[in-house]
Amino acid sequence: MVKTKRNFLNIVYILLLMLGDMFALFIAFESANYLRSDLLGKFFLEFQPIAFANYFWITLIIFVLLLLENIYFVRYDFWSDTKRILKALFFSFVAVFTVIFLAKMSLEYSRAFLIFFFCLAAVILPVFKRLFKLLLFSTDSFKIRVKIVANSDQKAFLQNEIKSNWYLGLRQVQYKYELVLISSKNFEVEELQKQIKKFSKFTKDVYVIPYMYFLDFSHANIIDFFNIRLSAIHIENRLLSFKNILIKAIFEKILVLIIFPFLVLLHLLLSLLIGVSSKGPIIYKQKRLGKDGKEFSCYKYRTMYQNGDETLAQYLKDNPDEEKHYAIYHKYKNDPRITTIGKFLRATSLDELPQLYNILRGDMNLIGPRPYMLNEKSIMGLDNAEIILKVKPGITGLWQVFGRNNLTFDQRIELDKWYIQNWSLWIDFVIFMKTIKVVLSKSGA
Repeated sequence: MVKTKRNFLNIVYILLLMLGDMFALFIAFESANYLRSDLLGKFFLEFQPIAFANYFWITLIIFVLLLLENIYFVRYDFWSDTKRILKALFFSFVAVFTVIFLAKMSLEYSRAFLIFFFCLAAVILPVFKRLFKLLLFSTDSFKIRVKIVANSDQKAFLQNEIKSNWYLGLRQVQYKYELVLISSKNFEVEELQKQIKKFSKFTKDVYVIPYMYFLDFSHANIIDFFNIRLSAIHIENRLLSFKNILIKAIFEKILVLIIFPFLVLLHLLLSLLIGVSSKGPIIYKQKRLGKDGKEFSCYKYRTMYQNGDETLAQYLKDNPDEEKHYAIYHKYKNDPRITTIGKFLRATSLDELPQLYNILRGDMNLIGPRPYMLNEKSIMGLDNAEIILKVKPGITGLWQVFGRNNLTFDQRIELDKWYIQNWSLWIDFVIFMKTIKVVLSKSGA
């Protein structure tokens, strides 16, 4: 009886998600109608608003591709969901224009309208799905009951992720579970096989987190040696590949060109505020470690009072705990040298803006590991330095969007290594979007 009820709720959940997506596409369609006919009508040929029913075949193509992306049957996080939605919309766009071209229907369909529709859908569909899931998961009815099997500190991490990442729609339980999540860390091979065999007998969905949890296996190539019944996982430091370096460079250059006009205006405003708030130069430069460990001048907005070393010395004398904090985080909790506008610039990471000049000079990337100070090379260790210093540092990166000053120096190193080993263009896009959120919310400051 319980199983039947759960199956019924899963079917209802899938249908509700599909109806929600249909509604989101309808909103995108009507918004495109308004944009094409009213707001921008004078820039195009005469256009009569279209009925949604006349474009049903386009909606059907989108839904088929969304189904192929499996987003209705598997619980992904928000960014994985969004990636699959954008992928489905892109191939839908290609398919629709191919049909229109081959069927010679170009006079019947406005190309400008279709471009508006797909662009709006790329924004509205993920946002509406997030809001709709927030409503669906406000109760436990549609949540999947998960049992965590772990023998390490990773158990607490997984428990926290299930609790905090509401978008997944998961709920941890000990009994009457529907999904089992096994962390292989600290399990002997025989014990791990025993656990998998035990839960696979009665549970349809069993997920195993491999011991090499620091690798993103979604980008790994698995090679099957059929004759010896073994498989090999091809692992590479993805950001050391020439092809990936070239793709990243092109993507970042385009992004910088798009946002450059806005950044120039922002630079003028911030320069004025810095100049008015305290005496001294607008721009501050400091030697940092670049690619291959070479030193370069890293540019930032000045956020400190000039000649503040004496102030800091007295402050550290009065607050000895600050030296312990600096030893762990390589930051002071309350640095007395920082100006009022400097606190705002640091909290929002806007003090890094002048490093766009470093990008133009070829010293840095837009996204990458944050540039390390010269004295930190020996602290990070030779093995870590050989990985991290093989790539250009970035204005923003994983450290900026996943904790910033709340992370220890060792945690920062682990994030930088993970980024280099598992880089993808999508990861850069997510970091860029999360950076905007960090700037606005000042989280982790």
